[in-house]
Amino acid sequence: MSTNLFDISRKIAVITGGGSGLGQGYAEELAQSGACVVCIGRHEQSLKHTVEKIISTGNKADYFTGDVSDVKFVEKVMSDIYSEYGAIDILINNAGTEIAKPIEKVTENDFNKVISVNLKGTYMMAKEAVKYMRCNKSGKIINIASLGSFIGFAESTVYCASKGAVMQFTKALAMETAKNNINVNAIAPGYFLTEMTKEFFEDIEHNEWICNRIPIGRVGTYKDIIGTLIFLSSHASDYITGQTFVVDGGWLAG
Repeated sequence: MSTNLFDISRKIAVITGGGSGLGQGYAEELAQSGACVVCIGRHEQSLKHTVEKIISTGNKADYFTGDVSDVKFVEKVMSDIYSEYGAIDILINNAGTEIAKPIEKVTENDFNKVISVNLKGTYMMAKEAVKYMRCNKSGKIINIASLGSFIGFAESTVYCASKGAVMQFTKALAMETAKNNINVNAIAPGYFLTEMTKEFFEDIEHNEWICNRIPIGRVGTYKDIIGTLIFLSSHASDYITGQTFVVDGGWLAG
């Protein structure tokens, strides 16, 4: 198979939550693969740090600060990106949040925050991306799902509901955009050590439970996802749409 199938050089890749955690790793690796990476997030300092790090290696990057659950911001930022770069080739809907609580302690604000970022933000970013991808008659949308898209976790009812919806949204949007040469897929990471999951690993009992359940025997890093991400961003996946790829060290197989 020709390695050119995996070439994403000169592609414009928009990544939400690109300033920290897995998103930062995605941004750095996609830039290293030749894409011009545009990071979106709420924390300017972390976004700036990511972009400066990428630029220091001779690669291209930019950032915009804002909240993906704010529809007016999403509409403006995607318009600005398209006007500046002439394309939105790849969208990675990585921004996400979790509030882990027993259901009786979940407030309306908790519910709204998780749904707004994980589902509404993903939906609205994809909605705007489709508009511009249709103009260029091609595009790759990659939503970040979760193990919680497939199975339930106690005290994560809102998170699992949002990520289950992300997987279903991926299927529905794929059906709608296939005729426009736009592929829509998702990646469901297993347990990865990030700011959002740090408290799980700090709990010794929970940490042992997590690690004992992973057949490969270790927690993942962003480098374990990047191959799947590049595959779904490139021509190598042109005949694949509506799918969710699980990257979990074998967790769901057990």
